[in-house]
Amino acid sequence: MNRPAVARPVKNARAALAALFLTNGALFANILPRFPAIKDSLGLTNAQFGVAVAAFPLGALLAGLAAAALIRRFGSAKVAVAGTVLTALGLVSASFALSGLLFAAGLCAAGAMDAITDVAQNSHGLRVQKFYGRFILNSFHAVWSLGAVTGGLMGAAAAGLGIPVQLHLAVSGILFATVSLCCLRFLLSGPEPRNEEAGAPSLVAPEAAHDAGLPPRVLGKYAVLLALVLIAASGSLVEDAGNTWAAVYLSGQFGAAASVAGLGFVALVGAQFIGRLVGDSLVDRFGQRRVAQAGGLVVALGMGQALMFPTVAGTIAGFAAAGFGIATLVPAAMHAADNLPGLRAGTGLTLVGWLMRVSFLVSPPIVGAVADASSLRTGLLVVPLAGVLVLVFARVLATRADTPQN
Repeated sequence: MNRPAVARPVKNARAALAALFLTNGALFANILPRFPAIKDSLGLTNAQFGVAVAAFPLGALLAGLAAAALIRRFGSAKVAVAGTVLTALGLVSASFALSGLLFAAGLCAAGAMDAITDVAQNSHGLRVQKFYGRFILNSFHAVWSLGAVTGGLMGAAAAGLGIPVQLHLAVSGILFATVSLCCLRFLLSGPEPRNEEAGAPSLVAPEAAHDAGLPPRVLGKYAVLLALVLIAASGSLVEDAGNTWAAVYLSGQFGAAASVAGLGFVALVGAQFIGRLVGDSLVDRFGQRRVAQAGGLVVALGMGQALMFPTVAGTIAGFAAAGFGIATLVPAAMHAADNLPGLRAGTGLTLVGWLMRVSFLVSPPIVGAVADASSLRTGLLVVPLAGVLVLVFARVLATRADTPQN
């Protein structure tokens, strides 16, 4: 397949944006290993700490809808960089908090800025992608995963060395904020193009409207957007299940040692990283729809068998399958939402990014409630269920013929 020549400024923009995705993944991951120390220093109970940590996704929900207007006003490049710097500031302020309330306030501010950064950098990634004439968005999310691993290792190393939390997060915040500021000059300049001006193809399957028996305009603006939200939320739900419950399930169900219990999360994130590395070439060859459907099937079967026939090795493999299966879902949903007809530039992307975060806020309490009423094994059935939801709703995604064009 012939590819358009890519100018050096666009290649520079791609490299700079990859660095931004890395900083976004690394910033919050740095604080995760320091949570026990922060909790102890503030004298918080488990319930109080849980409420405080929930301030991060709450902040994202409160501020996330402002992203589209900010992007249209200032451009995705400036918003992404400014959001990164402010996210770092929020996390540093949380580390210096003298009470649980101030800790929650810092996380809330960081979550708000993170949500805006997330939409802005994905919006810029879609701009860069159009110049390539092929799918590259998954590669940015792969770098984000790499950043999350890097940040987690930094935090763990700092904790192991006994470095004060405030000093550690101040250094990491300054480091990644500086990286983001250096990236700004290499990002694409100018105002955000409107979808029709950018020559963007339709990324929603047109036959979906006819199959559903609804007018294409109504389906394109509402039902398809809802389907895209469910696809993205399914990916987020599976990711959160690994983050929150993998170690708890392995240690509680099988009595696994801490070093083994942590492999569930590592397997999910590692497989997700691999899936994102190969995701663009797979989407280029087979289309968003088939790749998403295959991913949903992998999630449903992989985690389904792990829960039906519980073993330590099988559970770790199940989380790995889930991570690989969801690798392309969020980029696919954002890709399609950014080009929905009848919406202003950035609106579809913002709505999907905002509503997707609801799953991060509500899924832990739901799984926990089911686990208390029955068992965590039963609660984790939400993971294969998410795979089934993707199989059902992925039909609204584009086919192989629909590729990005400049």
